[in-house]
Amino acid sequence: MHDFILAKEVIDELGAIAKEKSLTKIKKVNLEIGLISLAHDGHPEHTEDISVENLQFGLASIAKNTEFENVAFVIKKVAGDSWKITDIEV
Repeated sequence: MHDFILAKEVIDELGAIAKEKSLTKIKKVNLEIGLISLAHDGHPEHTEDISVENLQFGLASIAKNTEFENVAFVIKKVAGDSWKITDIEV
């Protein structure tokens, strides 16, 4: 479930970046993800180790029939408690 919430956040952020930088035909997006804080409440017991496979599925599902449908999402697990887009290839 939380994998899909994160996937939606990633797609929304990618959309904002693409709009801001006038990016079209994005081919690849590199992501780094750590333990994700649920509900962003700051309680360490409310974290989840997001499955890369589930996140990939969520990204593909949410991107379907959008301008990001054919984007390759490369996900790297890192230390920390957040996620970020590290590179966008057009």
